[in-house]
Amino acid sequence: MRIAVEGCAHGELDIIYETIQEMEKADGKKIDLLICCGDFQSTRNLSDLNCMAVPDKYKDMCTFYKYYSGEKVAPVLTVFIGGNHEASNYLQELPYGGWVAPNIYYLGYAGVITVGGIRIAGLSGIYKGQHLMQGHYEKPPYTENTIRSVYHIRNLEIFRLKQLTGNIDIFLSHDWPAGITKYGNENMLLKGKPFFKNDIENNMLGSPPSMELLEYHYPSYWFSAHLHCKFAALVPEKEGTRVTKFLALDKCLPKRKFLQILELEHDPKLSLKPQYDLEWLTILHLTNHLLSVKSGIHYMPGQYGNSRWIFTPTAEEKANILKRFNHELEVPLNFMQTMKPYNPDASAFSNDSPKLVINNQTTQFCNTLGIDDPSVLLQIMSNAKECKSNGLLIESSYKQISASNDISNSFEEDNVLNSTFDGSLPNDIFNRTSPLNLSPKSNSEEQDLEINSSKEALDGSINSLTSAVNFDCTDDGNKHFIQIEPNCKKFKRRNYSIYSNTL
Repeated sequence: MRIAVEGCAHGELDIIYETIQEMEKADGKKIDLLICCGDFQSTRNLSDLNCMAVPDKYKDMCTFYKYYSGEKVAPVLTVFIGGNHEASNYLQELPYGGWVAPNIYYLGYAGVITVGGIRIAGLSGIYKGQHLMQGHYEKPPYTENTIRSVYHIRNLEIFRLKQLTGNIDIFLSHDWPAGITKYGNENMLLKGKPFFKNDIENNMLGSPPSMELLEYHYPSYWFSAHLHCKFAALVPEKEGTRVTKFLALDKCLPKRKFLQILELEHDPKLSLKPQYDLEWLTILHLTNHLLSVKSGIHYMPGQYGNSRWIFTPTAEEKANILKRFNHELEVPLNFMQTMKPYNPDASAFSNDSPKLVINNQTTQFCNTLGIDDPSVLLQIMSNAKECKSNGLLIESSYKQISASNDISNSFEEDNVLNSTFDGSLPNDIFNRTSPLNLSPKSNSEEQDLEINSSKEALDGSINSLTSAVNFDCTDDGNKHFIQIEPNCKKFKRRNYSIYSNTL
């Protein structure tokens, strides 16, 4: 398999694809896959452009919108991770990955897929220590702070990636693993980038969590971008035989080293269409209760706790997930526009305010896997702050959002997720380091809603709300209904079993 590796794309898809086609003509060999290491800039319109944390002088629509609108189609399968120059509102629609345009696939906050048997893992964003242990709390419209923190990596994704076993062929990160320069020609690097010297000497260049992942997995190849230069290194396993070949590439500009061709052996009998990685799917399912959409400190499980802290899947757990996907792991071609694409012939001004959007791809994925969409949880929390104090209504049945819906207006027209909360719910209800226990009693239609909270006592309004709870616990693998009386209409939640204490 011939793979083209791109550094920072910065929205210049036309140039990148034209370069690839020229390379194919020059040597007569087809390139099967393009992978991009961040700063992809998948801006669909001017509203997306305003969600990028860059000075106004750098806000350029570039050419991605043509591929989003259907004016053009990517000539080669493209897989990318996010960086720090992104339309974060669009990527936030796809936290577990998905198609941003036909034939262009985003890996999500973190993700693992296979193409032709080649296992590709990726981590989006850049490292900032002050946000590492927070949840994914940001949502559009962003503030001056959240427009940046939204692309900072979180400990949840690092924890999940550490549960992987087996060989990883290619790992992608936007910023470099911390300390990587000592494994390459550091002196040559400093000749071109002398201002790196202080950061290197103080061990402040790069991402410590990324180096942890590299030294945990030692993937065959690790590709990065971000620092706008080409740099190669070899990282040998301290006590072993594995070696990681590291390569950072430049941004897409003339006379820059932004593209590299890699040839890897693969099974020619396997399809070159992207496939979900079964182990990764299972890890997402098993760790769903660790998802947080709050800004507070959010710890991952450890060996000294009293709950499960290793989520490397068993064969039985993987078999259960495979069954959920009907033994078909090929990524579905279910791209759908969720916003109108840019029209260069229209007015250059846009009054559209970016909104939190539920993407049908994520809805389908979460329904199948039995996990939560962070955007749905954020919407519920947002409505909780605006609701009246005498009612509780949560509609979280993801299957109500179908491909026929106008997703971009899903929170404006009749509210597919018509969610209101009374503000008395405990602060950590969506910061579930301890799973919610929604298991019903046998032979009874009434059951107390038990919430494992860090608080010692819940307020009186919660006690009154949970005085009568009815469960419809049909094991359909999709949704379960909880009737709370007398002040509340209904509380719907899918897959109550994943919140039980039986992990």
